Amino acid sequence: MTAADATRKSAGAALLDVRDLHVAYGSGVRALQGVSLEVRAGELVALVGANGAGKTTLLKSIAGLLRPQRGEIGFDGARIDGVDAPDRVRVGIALVPEGRRLFTRLSVSENLTLGTYIDADVAHRRDTLDRIYALFPVLRERAAQRAGTLSGGEGQMLAIARALMSRPRLLMLDEPSLGIMPRMVDAILEVLGRLRADGLTILLVEQNVPAALDVADRGYVVQTGQVVLSGTSHDLRDSDLVKKAYLGI
Repeated sequence: MTAADATRKSAGAALLDVRDLHVAYGSGVRALQGVSLEVRAGELVALVGANGAGKTTLLKSIAGLLRPQRGEIGFDGARIDGVDAPDRVRVGIALVPEGRRLFTRLSVSENLTLGTYIDADVAHRRDTLDRIYALFPVLRERAAQRAGTLSGGEGQMLAIARALMSRPRLLMLDEPSLGIMPRMVDAILEVLGRLRADGLTILLVEQNVPAALDVADRGYVVQTGQVVLSGTSHDLRDSDLVKKAYLGI
């Protein structure tokens, strides 16, 4: 049994617990309508669904970038739906947003340094950076290069690495495969698998449903702001809804 397996086995309560979440935008459009889900420590959970289903809204709500109309968000047994976004980073939540949102005029190393703003310990930050470079060797090679000159796949690696610099307990990723070559998608998913094996808890939003279900323990299917199906990756892959809507079977 791996350390991550032991963590999952011993975890009784969810690390992340979302209950009856409702979110609407200024125009009155309801983006989430009573969404509930949980992610246990050490799990990799996938959120799948079409564009506009509400997946990104859910991640932004968990990260504190959007405030729900009602509902609860719990993290490690404490409610955080009233906590500001920077403080959610401090308790261990990191988001890799869609589109990467890199500081393109800064170097790779400067982007990574910005990911450690909550850590004032220089030695600790240096140790974290060494771990990141071991995970993404190409970023060490590109350390002095401006982030805006990276390839799409390398830029996505940098976005993930920057989030990992805060040493999160929950890593959330929004469409990490979007706009990058299949070879780089495979490399990024392999890294996510290694992080999961090391015990990191991951919530993954991904339109590439087969790829998401290949790496996830469990998943939730989101349609029009609601969770319409959940289960193990195996169960979702075998469901008629997923086969027809997302797998083309």
